[in-house]
Formats: sequence, C-alpha cells, structure tokens
Amino acid sequence: MLYAIPTVLRTLIATFIWSKSIDNTAAPLRFHLRHEHAVSNDSRIVFSNIVPSFFEESYQISTTKVKAHRPTSFTAFSNARTRSLRQAQTMPLHWADVEVPGPDVQKRENLQLLAKMTYNSYFAPGDKEWYELGPGWNSSYPFGWEPDADGFRGHIFVSEDNSTVVISIKGTSAGWVAGGSSATTKKDKINDNLLFSCCCARVGPTWSPVCDCYSGGYRCDQTCVERSLIEESLFYPIGTNLYNNITYMYPDANIWVTGHSLGGALASLVGVTFGAPVVAFEAPGEKMAAKRLHLPSPPSAQHITHIYHTADPVAMGTCTGITSSCAIGGYAMESRCHLGKSILYDTVGKLDWSVDIRTHPIKVVIEKILNEDWDPENGVEVPAAEEEKDCVDCFNWEYGDYKNLTRHKFPHWA
Repeated sequence: MLYAIPTVLRTLIATFIWSKSIDNTAAPLRFHLRHEHAVSNDSRIVFSNIVPSFFEESYQISTTKVKAHRPTSFTAFSNARTRSLRQAQTMPLHWADVEVPGPDVQKRENLQLLAKMTYNSYFAPGDKEWYELGPGWNSSYPFGWEPDADGFRGHIFVSEDNSTVVISIKGTSAGWVAGGSSATTKKDKINDNLLFSCCCARVGPTWSPVCDCYSGGYRCDQTCVERSLIEESLFYPIGTNLYNNITYMYPDANIWVTGHSLGGALASLVGVTFGAPVVAFEAPGEKMAAKRLHLPSPPSAQHITHIYHTADPVAMGTCTGITSSCAIGGYAMESRCHLGKSILYDTVGKLDWSVDIRTHPIKVVIEKILNEDWDPENGVEVPAAEEEKDCVDCFNWEYGDYKNLTRHKFPHWA
C-alpha cells in the first residue's frame, strides 16, 4: 500500500533537495604527506613512502564543486592525440561532464598551503628550506633527491579518508627559481626551452637551439618543432605515467595536481589530459605547448587555475630578448598564454613592484603575496579567477612546412 507524504514533509524534502542542488560547497579535506615520487636513471617512476607519525598534524583545505571534462579513457585520449599528430586529422573524442570536489581557489589560506606543498617539492624533507607544515611531515632522505638524481619529482599528499590525492610537481631548479640549482637543472632547461620557446630556443645567432626547426628570419617549421617536442621532451609523458600510477594506487580517489613554474605548466598539461583540478603557481604560458603536443581540447578547461602576478616576467611572458634575465641564464621563456582561468595579482599597479625575475620564486608568492588578503577593506581574499582574453603567443613568428619545401626544392640538402 502506498502512503501519501504530508504536504509539510514534502515541502521540507523539496527545500532540502533544492538547497543541495544550488550549494556549491563541499566538505573540507585534511591532508597528510604520504609519498614522494621521483624518476630513476632508467626512467622508472619510484615512490618513497612516508611513515606516519602518531603526533602528525593534519592540514585542512576547504573545497568547492569543480566542473571538469574527462575523456572516457586515457587510451581514447592517446589515440586521438596520435591521429592528430601523425595524420593531422581530428578524431571524435567523447568527454564526460563531471563535478568533483576541488580546492576553493578563492580562499587565500588554501592557496598558501598549496603553494607551500609545491615549494617543498624542490627540497628533501628536513632540508633547511623545507616549510614546516607540522611534526611528522619530515622523513628520511628519500630516493630522487640524491646529488646525482635528475628529472621529474615531487610529493604526494593524501586526505585522511583517502578520497583525494594531491600531486605536487617540482619546477625548474635554478638560482632564480628556488634559491639554488640541482642535478635536475639540465633536463629542466631542456624542457623549458622546448615547451615555452617560439622556435627551439633560438634567441640569437650565438645560441645553440634545442632542435633544428629554425628556417630563417622569423620562420619556424611547425611539423619539425612538434616532432621535436614529442621525441625529446621527457616530462609530459612522465607526468601522465605518474598520474596513471596514482590512479592504480588510489583507484577511488579524486586527484588534484599542483606545481610551480615548469612544474605548474606540467601540472596543467596533466590536468587537461585527465580532467583533474589544477592549481599552478607562476607558470609560463602552456597553451602553445598543449597545441604542439596535440593534446585534444576539452569543451572547457575551467578546472585549471593559474596563480601569478604582474611583476613576474616568466608568467607574464615578458622575459624575452637576448638581454633579458632569462636569456642571460640560457632560457627562452617566450610563451604567455595560459589554459583555464587565471588569478592575477597586480603587484606592479597596486604594490609598486618592479618587473624582476627575482619575483618569480614561489617563496616570494608565499611570503609576500599570500600572507594577507588582497583587498581586506572590501572582504576580497584573492583576485577573481578569470579566463585570459585576446592572448596570442609568438605573434611575430611564421609557422609552416618550410623544411619539406626546402628539401623538395633542393633535394641534395635532405
């Protein structure tokens, strides 16, 4: 027998369901450092577990519902990417609309904690530069930070209920990034110059480019530079392998990715591949790299959030030219357009900062930007997250099939 629900009760139920449907908040999450990740000399991803401490303090990040688009599988994504790269054909790819808990990027304390997580990925726990996030976060000297180790590395944080994993990715190890260099500096520079330069890091006639795609004047062979990126870039495929490993270790978990500089750009590329929420700090523009890597474009990349400020020439794409600080250090950081949305701090206009490469380190962001609300008088913790508009990369360069034309006209050059 069916019983009618009283009108008052129906009203209460409807009100509850409606309030849940419009509520964009989710429960806060508490995280602990659980693993460290690194790449061995034979390119295997290696994990070092952190032994939990009885006195370990947990750290809370408030969350919000984040809409993202995910491919039906990584295999489908890879097949579409391969077809685009090899045959210049677009392969239909189904994207699933999902809504997952992600970090609330409009909360300053959330950004500061994520920034500390990614800052610490430059160092072994216990290093003098390590941000003390609480007792129990330190561990013994892990694999991947030995003096002769190189490549992609960082940390893995897991929520207390194992529902959410945060992957932090180290950026470029150089004096103007994190306060010192390391064994990873050489590979970091190769990836920077492949991913973020207009054409193989050919800044001037005295430079040794990282690929042979320059075709005279401001001309660059498009196919050549794309193939160079695929064949020689090491870190993007390592990032996707790492993500797949984490999904195997935590099959039911929601995964976030964070990083600084090169690590932030890699976090974004991994995030757009898997539809994972991303918070990237002071990253160079990675939209051009995503196109050159032939990453299929989701309907929206609003699950990716970039945090940077106007005095940082790397993130702003103004660290260019043979006399720039980047060029003096051997870096061609020429891209400027970012995926997703950006939280841009106007440190030049509001704080009277000068544009200077020394403002690029994540430590500057943590201690001089995220240590207080941006506009406390109006109750604004951080600037609004907005999509970049009218952004163009390498506008003075021409891209075409110049190498093939040259070989066709002068076959003895081939």
